[in-house]
Amino acid sequence: MATLRARGLSVRVDLRATAAALLLLVLALAMGVLLVGTGDYPVAPADVVRTLLGGGTPAQDFVVNDLRLPRVLVGLLVGLCLGLAGAVFQSLTRNPLGSPDVIGFGQGAAAGALTVIVLFRGGAAEVAAGAVAGGLLTGAAIYALAWCRGVHGYRLVLVGIGASAVLSAVNGYLLTRADLVDATRATVWLTGSLTGRDWDQVWPLACTCGVLLPAVAACARDLRMLETGDDSAYALGVRVERTRLVLMAAAVLLTTAATAAAGPLSFVALTAPQLARRLTRAPGPNLLASALMGAALLVTADWAAQRAFGADRLPVGVVTGVLGGGYLLWLLVSERRAGRM
Repeated sequence: MATLRARGLSVRVDLRATAAALLLLVLALAMGVLLVGTGDYPVAPADVVRTLLGGGTPAQDFVVNDLRLPRVLVGLLVGLCLGLAGAVFQSLTRNPLGSPDVIGFGQGAAAGALTVIVLFRGGAAEVAAGAVAGGLLTGAAIYALAWCRGVHGYRLVLVGIGASAVLSAVNGYLLTRADLVDATRATVWLTGSLTGRDWDQVWPLACTCGVLLPAVAACARDLRMLETGDDSAYALGVRVERTRLVLMAAAVLLTTAATAAAGPLSFVALTAPQLARRLTRAPGPNLLASALMGAALLVTADWAAQRAFGADRLPVGVVTGVLGGGYLLWLLVSERRAGRM
């Protein structure tokens, strides 16, 4: 820990956490460059950087800037959103299982998207709007059901797990109602993929991050106080329920925006904050490190899927599901051995 002083102001900086965040930023950008160069028309990393700076050939410019860059930017922004949302929920619930995809928000967004696909046969924009609406309605319902003179962390997790089970059944029912074409389209969307993503998905995600990231950052101190308990936060001047509601709304919006852009990608929001916490070894929510870890995880998983199976043969949602499922099992075992379950 170091203290920086300038003109009467002093700021305490955790050197390890700052170094970890810089490392994760470099890793995410480096994997993004590798991912841009991966595909049927391979491009060397140096040529990718040169093309991004405006010095590539016309063929490289088309492949890099028009075909692959939007997909990579969507992957980075989706990972950023999920990592940050996971950090917020795990801090609010004070539970490592308090992740949007575990407590039902991802399933709610999926239910909204499936409703549009199966019942209304909407296009891509309508499906994205349905996912956002489904996620927001699910968030409001879970918050209302978990409310009892405030929202307790474990109560929120339990209500969310129950809502996730109900919404999974609803999604299964919607699939049985669909014809073959719509059922295939819905199944592909439910897997979670970055295939075919273009600038139409980049700009809404960028605007969402531009609005919500500063809002969450402004509440970072209050979120740290909430981790000590509601009574302690009250004593320190935090408006507990107001802050919790604002942070939950922001995290739900981040989750639904990510789901609308890439489908329900499992376990990124669960694993990114935990890995970031272990890397920084710092108390508190570790918002910046968690967001960057989510971005690095997602583009790395997409790069690994393409290198192992070829471009577009294995959706990134399958990779994150396999890796995240294994991590969840390890987390449950470790929590039990520590006597917290």
